[in-house]
Amino acid sequence: MAGHEYGRIYSWGNDPRRRGDYALASPSNMLDLPQTLMEPILMRYATLNGFHAKFDTEFVSYVQHEGNGGVTTTLKDKVTGATYQVHSRYLFGADGARSNIIRQAEIPLIRRPGQGFAVNVLIKADLSHLMENRMGNLHWILQPGTQSPPWAWIGCMRMVKPWHEWLCILFTAPDSPREVRSNEEYIGRIRELIGDDSVDIDVLGVSTWAINETAAEYYSKGDVFCLGDAVHRHPPNHGLGSNTCIQDAHNLAWKVNYVDKGWAGRELLDSYSIERQPVGLDVVTQANASLRNHKVIWGVLGVLEPTLEACKKANDELNATTPEGRARREELSKALRAIDREEHGLGIEMNQRYKSGAVYLADQGECPAFTRDPLEHYHPTTYPGARLPHAWLGNHVPSKYVSTIDLAGKGRFTLLTGIGAGPQWKAVAAKISSELGVPIHAYTIGYGQDYKDVYLDWENHSGVSESGCVLVRPDYFVAWRSESGVDDGEQKLRNVMKSILSRQ
Repeated sequence: MAGHEYGRIYSWGNDPRRRGDYALASPSNMLDLPQTLMEPILMRYATLNGFHAKFDTEFVSYVQHEGNGGVTTTLKDKVTGATYQVHSRYLFGADGARSNIIRQAEIPLIRRPGQGFAVNVLIKADLSHLMENRMGNLHWILQPGTQSPPWAWIGCMRMVKPWHEWLCILFTAPDSPREVRSNEEYIGRIRELIGDDSVDIDVLGVSTWAINETAAEYYSKGDVFCLGDAVHRHPPNHGLGSNTCIQDAHNLAWKVNYVDKGWAGRELLDSYSIERQPVGLDVVTQANASLRNHKVIWGVLGVLEPTLEACKKANDELNATTPEGRARREELSKALRAIDREEHGLGIEMNQRYKSGAVYLADQGECPAFTRDPLEHYHPTTYPGARLPHAWLGNHVPSKYVSTIDLAGKGRFTLLTGIGAGPQWKAVAAKISSELGVPIHAYTIGYGQDYKDVYLDWENHSGVSESGCVLVRPDYFVAWRSESGVDDGEQKLRNVMKSILSRQ
């Protein structure tokens, strides 16, 4: 980190050329929140809101009962050694990349060749003096021409707390085994990667992991639903791990809630795997492809050469005023641009398109095609199955703006309409809500309505006329839209809601 810098790229909206894309996509700022900081926040919120978390507890097995008998799960208290059983309506297998629930459920996995092993070493080390002129939250460290140990061949320093807490990811050499070394060995190697012997290093935690390219073929079996790393396992490229896990939970939670309250038929739960499995597989595929892009850089810098002499020769070529040197520099520039696509992959974060019974498509045309790279660029649309686009809304007197997203969610359906048929759609939504017992909140957007379209972004993205409407699910995804008013809006909305909720 204190040595020669070969390249640097912007990330996650910090590029001045991409900053506007991120601001237009979401009302929230991008936040880099490592797992070690996020999980205590989630745990505190859960325990303060009625959830009982049991630590030192191990899943043993489960029995799924026929009909609506639910699931009986056997657990082991690792402190006392005692086993006990819990009966529940459902079992949610969020037990990580070594999921025993997936294994017992015999859910098949799509396994592609992995990319070796890595070790996460969480450390305290004040590197503020290095960040003064080289600020960055993610640093790949290669040492061409140096004999690196196979258990810590390449390093990646990821900032946790600026600039005194870091996660050092140590990647093993190709075909090297998974192993754990002593803290002293880790400290010695990390000090070599930092390149400054004056830095004090304290190890806070160590964990090893396999660089997987694995996804489940489906996510549920009866009353057992699996989510998170249990069903999609991949390297952290793109930063999509926790985000994808949370999206799984958000997709499943409202459906379980609605079925549990009798607002929806049991078939609604079938849409969970149908919607989320393609997303998980896509994330697994793209994250691994991006890691392979990094390996192109390793090759350009000579790290993949079979000998130290060949490695040093290839690296020295970067500085040579020769055709070979120019070709190698061009290859490095090309590889860095490929990594820039990873760090600005707004599209893969937000371009999900669900197709299931929980989305009403019977009266829709073809889904609009992507006009720009779907990995890099978000394509806002209200086509059913897409996420609700963000647009700033305001009152007609000076007040704080809200997002269209702020109007949706909260365990309810939301109907957004315009000045052309606002009262009619509101009345229809209220009647169907009362009839089905399902919460539907309706808002009109436009001049003199509940909210004004501050920058006309809703007009650009809504895809409906002033008399049309957009129906949004509790997880912020569009369930249905009517491009204009319909003769029998009441019957139409009734049919749509019954279809989405699998109700007769």
